[in-house]
Amino acid sequence: MSDSTIQVEAGRPRVPLIDGIEKVTGTAQYTADLDHADALVGRIFRSPVSHGEIVRLDVSKARALDGVLAVVTGEDCPHTYGVLPVAMNEYPLARDKVRYRGEPVAAVAAEDAETAQRALDLIEFEVRELPAYYTAEAARAGDAVLIHDDKPGNFERRVHHVFGDVAQGLAAADLVRETTIDCAEVNHGQIEPHAALAQFDPFTGRLTMRSVSQVTYYLHLMLARCLEMEESRIRIIKPFVGGGFGARVEVLNFEIVTALLARAVQGKVMMELTREETFLTHRARPQTTVRIKLGMTKDGRMTACEAEVVQRGGAYAGYGIVTILYAGALVHGLYDIPAIQYDGYRVYANLPPCGAMRGHGSVDMRHTFEVLVDRMARELKLDPFAVRRKNLLKAPTCTANGLTINSYGLAECLDRVERASGWRERIGRLPPGKGLGMACSHYVSGAAKPIHWTGEPHATVNVKVDFDGGVTALTGAADIGQGSSTIVAIAVADTLGVPLERVRVIAADSAITPKDNGAYSSRITYMVGNAAIDAAKNLKERLVAAAARKLEALPEDVACEGDMFRVGHGEQSALTFDEVVREALVNEGTITVKGTFTCPPDMQGGKHKGGAVGSTMGFSYAAQVIEVSVDEDTGMISVDKIWVALDCGRAINPLAVEGQIEGSVWMGLGQAMSEETRYLDGLPAHASMLEYRIATSAESPPIETHIVESIDPNGPFGAKEASEGALASAPPALVNAIANALGIDLDELPVTPDRVVEAMVERRRRDRLEDLRKAAS
Repeated sequence: MSDSTIQVEAGRPRVPLIDGIEKVTGTAQYTADLDHADALVGRIFRSPVSHGEIVRLDVSKARALDGVLAVVTGEDCPHTYGVLPVAMNEYPLARDKVRYRGEPVAAVAAEDAETAQRALDLIEFEVRELPAYYTAEAARAGDAVLIHDDKPGNFERRVHHVFGDVAQGLAAADLVRETTIDCAEVNHGQIEPHAALAQFDPFTGRLTMRSVSQVTYYLHLMLARCLEMEESRIRIIKPFVGGGFGARVEVLNFEIVTALLARAVQGKVMMELTREETFLTHRARPQTTVRIKLGMTKDGRMTACEAEVVQRGGAYAGYGIVTILYAGALVHGLYDIPAIQYDGYRVYANLPPCGAMRGHGSVDMRHTFEVLVDRMARELKLDPFAVRRKNLLKAPTCTANGLTINSYGLAECLDRVERASGWRERIGRLPPGKGLGMACSHYVSGAAKPIHWTGEPHATVNVKVDFDGGVTALTGAADIGQGSSTIVAIAVADTLGVPLERVRVIAADSAITPKDNGAYSSRITYMVGNAAIDAAKNLKERLVAAAARKLEALPEDVACEGDMFRVGHGEQSALTFDEVVREALVNEGTITVKGTFTCPPDMQGGKHKGGAVGSTMGFSYAAQVIEVSVDEDTGMISVDKIWVALDCGRAINPLAVEGQIEGSVWMGLGQAMSEETRYLDGLPAHASMLEYRIATSAESPPIETHIVESIDPNGPFGAKEASEGALASAPPALVNAIANALGIDLDELPVTPDRVVEAMVERRRRDRLEDLRKAAS
């Protein structure tokens, strides 16, 4: 796929993911692979209109159909659900109103798929249609009907933050420029469609749910809320997950609907959504319009930034409140900007709700910012690398909005990609139609404040050792392909000083593993990794005490290395790991210890409203150079090569880090070049993988990856996140490369060939008019 290179500490092991063999051999069990031969088939009846009041919903004919065991409607669930307690305005099945085409209205459980479909066809549904709004502009219009009665102007949230004197900063600048860029809605495009398997035991009143969720704890909470069940009677088990990227960091309506059906039939129900339904239940990156005004001195120093973001959030809240805050919070933390003003508007529209996607909230803002910086650098005749270096932060520091930065490797990232790409020797000297572009980005290593504040640790890991000498790490963290279970295993093995093969990981089964908040905001390596180290240290202390007792030595004199406990270097004063375990179990039996991690209160963000969003224990930093070739006749873009450097702190597993960097870069390129969700009368025009254009591995350019290790003081072994930080620099690096190749500025994403050609035609038109004006004068 790519000819990647890695530059890290010599001898660092490159560890294949511990679940890799199951995945490549096909033995991994995803939700749809689970045994459901005895399960009923669940199907959803969806609204055929975008906005309206429900006049009549008659499911009697569907209920009477042979082979139908249950039909549920909004009357069966009077409770809303959602990400945040203050933003739960969505029902699993619509009640009173529908707000987008495809919204679930009713659901059936039948003996087979054919019967289920026949039942859906028998449902009678009448709606008094209301005006539907498919753009943020239309929804914000003064005469627009409210999509939610309690949200004037159809604003989900408005954010206004000012840090420093922006007016003074702009006045002090030698150059002030403003640009507006429109970024299309983008879908996660995960390989595995949505699916859930729910089983309700009528004898015990217990519900067991298996689903594609990235957040089993929040799924647990919402099932208890919507089904009015005691949490102790619910069990969530996470099978293998075929990609998430944020699509599943919310509880999704079909999961609750499947549970409602299972309870209604007092048995087992399997719900498998089609790809079209998965596109409807998407929680994608919202269509976003970003306006930025930036001040800069003639030597490239940024003096002030004024930013405005409008996001089309869809019909319900979801992650919207957080996303619109992230867009503003993460203007900070990458460069040293003295004054920043941010105005954010999250707007409801009659479309499927949007949510979080890789690089949550930051990607479109960072794209616009980095493109504008390059344009201003060209106007000032400054090198874009020099401009970035002029505005570097110095760690440790705290930004104006309260973000704590303890490690900062952006300078080295810039050095790496500048040298590797031959930037100085090649920029401006490439043949016509070829160009180099660069950009920078960053991201959080987990949100410093959890979504639901309970006072519990941010992460908990249990480690168990028993008579067999095996070490078992129990974690609620959801491995969704990013390799989090492998990180837990490495953390435990390295801390204990035992081979990785001795450690097994059991993840995400609420009846067995401790609670974890989930796989979102790149939190697992940092938070769960630290908890795993803490648990392993606690176990090691118990084992060292047992070894000291057996060896008749002091605990501080016992060392554990390579599966052996020894005093000094003599073999006579040494015990194997198994021997120490047997000694430790005397009079105790199985040993289980706990490790936890919690972000200190002083690192949980600023005191202003929304100040906790964007705060983290450690930021990753990335710099990227992209080389492109553009056909001036057709507008076709080909990416020739990418050089990317990411400061991820210590690379615990360089092999996994490399994969995460490449994946994030390629996802960013997909958004930049081809991915776009368009709607026709409220339905997605690209509701299959044949129509929604995601580039494949066959089209991937060579990606040369450089790992920069700044060593974060609070990270596990010094590590930070590695899977999101490089994404947001890919779109602007590509657009900046096109600008350098053709001399055109592109103000829309994706930069499809037709938009490239339109920009070139417009430039030629302007050039001709300028020539005519000069000739006339």
